[in-house]
Amino acid sequence: MRRDALLDAAEGLLAHSGSRALTLAAVAQRAGVSKGGLLYHFATKEALVAGLVKRLITELDEQIARYDDGTPAGYARAYVQATFDTLGEAPQSQRRWAAVVAAAAEAHMLDPMRDALRRWHRRDETGADSVALRIVRLAADGLWENVVLDPGLFNVADLDALRVRLLEMAQ
Repeated sequence: MRRDALLDAAEGLLAHSGSRALTLAAVAQRAGVSKGGLLYHFATKEALVAGLVKRLITELDEQIARYDDGTPAGYARAYVQATFDTLGEAPQSQRRWAAVVAAAAEAHMLDPMRDALRRWHRRDETGADSVALRIVRLAADGLWENVVLDPGLFNVADLDALRVRLLEMAQ
């Protein structure tokens, strides 16, 4: 059993049943492995949640890197594009971020996410208005949170118009 399959099972459990349902036994059952098989990869529930948080951060970092062209403001545009990529996913995929963060509600469990947020939002883009670009990234975050909480809030045309405008603002 691969780690990713175990993480997929944990995310599915979180998205479907919430953080209270996240137990090692439930994840093992959902993944179709023994609890020992799960424990080989994740010795504790805390280690499992840490693995979920790390994977989400890595996924967003990879999406940003795909779009970042290295130009002034390129990182902010890449951040907006990566954010909208996650908004274009199915609502269940969108909710997995919120579910993982909720499962990591203990202060120390969110440290990796806090470190990533600092890196994403304190980036100084030489040759560009860093404050304006930070505002664009924060606006993308706020939009993402609203859509995760209410997937029907905006239709596809609304989201496309917002994406275009945020990218224009990041010039």
